[in-house]
Amino acid sequence: MSKEMHADLVVIGGGTGGCAAALAAAKMGLTVIMTEETPWIGGQLTSQAVPPDEHPWIEQFGCTRSYRRFREGVRQYYRDYFPLTAEARANVMLNPGNGWVSRICHEPRTALAVLRHMMAPYVHSGRLSILTRYRVESARTEGDNVLSITVAGSEQLDRLELTAPYFLDATECGDVLPLAGVEYVTGAESQRQTGEPHALEGDPQPMDMQAFTYCFAMDYLEGENHTIDKPGQYDFWREYKADFWPDRLLSWTGVKPATLEPIPFDLFPDRDWMSLMGYRRIVDRSNFAPGTYRSDISLVNWQQNDYWLGPVIDVSEEEKARHLEAAKQLSLSLLYWMQTEAPRPDGKQGYPGLRLRNDVVGTADGLAMAPYIRESRRIKAEFTVLEQHLSTECRGTEEAEPFTDSVGIGCYRIDLHPSTGLRHYIDISSLPFQIPLGSLIPVRVNNLLPAGKNIGVTHITNGCYRLHPVEWNIGEAAGYLASYCLQHGVKPRDIRNRQEQLLAFQKLLIQEGIELAWPESRPV
Repeated sequence: MSKEMHADLVVIGGGTGGCAAALAAAKMGLTVIMTEETPWIGGQLTSQAVPPDEHPWIEQFGCTRSYRRFREGVRQYYRDYFPLTAEARANVMLNPGNGWVSRICHEPRTALAVLRHMMAPYVHSGRLSILTRYRVESARTEGDNVLSITVAGSEQLDRLELTAPYFLDATECGDVLPLAGVEYVTGAESQRQTGEPHALEGDPQPMDMQAFTYCFAMDYLEGENHTIDKPGQYDFWREYKADFWPDRLLSWTGVKPATLEPIPFDLFPDRDWMSLMGYRRIVDRSNFAPGTYRSDISLVNWQQNDYWLGPVIDVSEEEKARHLEAAKQLSLSLLYWMQTEAPRPDGKQGYPGLRLRNDVVGTADGLAMAPYIRESRRIKAEFTVLEQHLSTECRGTEEAEPFTDSVGIGCYRIDLHPSTGLRHYIDISSLPFQIPLGSLIPVRVNNLLPAGKNIGVTHITNGCYRLHPVEWNIGEAAGYLASYCLQHGVKPRDIRNRQEQLLAFQKLLIQEGIELAWPESRPV
């Protein structure tokens, strides 16, 4: 029998978007219950161990006030608790890891601490309840409304039925959507459906989804041996080569995503973009007093451990478990290959000094708590963002399609990793874009909203709406949307379709620090 809990808003999924949504709603005075399947809230930032992917102007504009507060909180955390060098302490744009993928590469544990600090006032006051290790199990609906969602805890009989006037699906895969009967799509649409130049010719492929990745953290201690046990699937992964890939996956050969031309990688060259240890480095020990860290620490989210041999969405539990395990085996096999067989510039093989840092990601096996999911189920929305709205090539201008119902902004290339349909990268230029409110509103259901990658985008446009600051903005906007609806007695689609309501809601968003449009001029 399930125990019942009630709040003004239930957020299922405590990832990046879920956290932003819960913060927004609690700030507006709502009582909020947020559940999370893993022990850590934060999603991409924490349990998936992916440092923020951001645009070039992030330090000046192009994100919400609360996301900027999170970023500054990360820097302040290191200033408050770590022995930084004088130079690092004086750097207002401190990048703890100096990884070139982000201006603020940092440890997952730091992100977790900052998020907890941001939520502390609402947790301590009792307005926000955070339930970790709870997985969504079922939903109860009536007509076009969700009545309750049941989540199951780690204990066999631990079930909670959560009731609320509004629900947000902030799970990584859009797990609430099928349970609540919300119309959604998966995989790759066809050109006939969307008119997108890079959509599939012929029929759509609902099971053709982007690769996912089990990230891990490692450092390097020269002269030591930290070789892990040989992974059970190592022999398979050691020989695996996709038809579209230039070499075996476990090699120093990769591709440039935009051109698909082969390129050589190495582990320790100078700090250029082919340095894998510098790519997503989350600790640069030169930022810290001597002796603080024995080595730099890097997160491994590389081309070599992208898993594309099958999806984990809308498949049986057995098939899902098989693909998740195979993805873990790929990441462990990559590490073992680097430790034992990887060619070195000095003619030797292997770097046994590479050490798996279980403590950094908080797991026994050393892999992130959750896989980095790039593509979710996506709601059938009142408005769907297409490639034509923001592709540089399609637009033929310097501006993406303007949306009068904007609830935020973002910027990133349309970046799709190889897919489970065994298709190559799609990596094309896009323009700084807006997030239309219509993409957050399901075509039918009234009181369930997406709060992450599950908005009304396509397989193609998901490639630029899935990154950290955009997911945060989506979740925050969803939290404010639910709050506004409750306080004014309106439905989400009423706000979008009634100009006076839309302008009032957008005024609220601006007051709360959400940018709705890009500056007319931006530095190059």
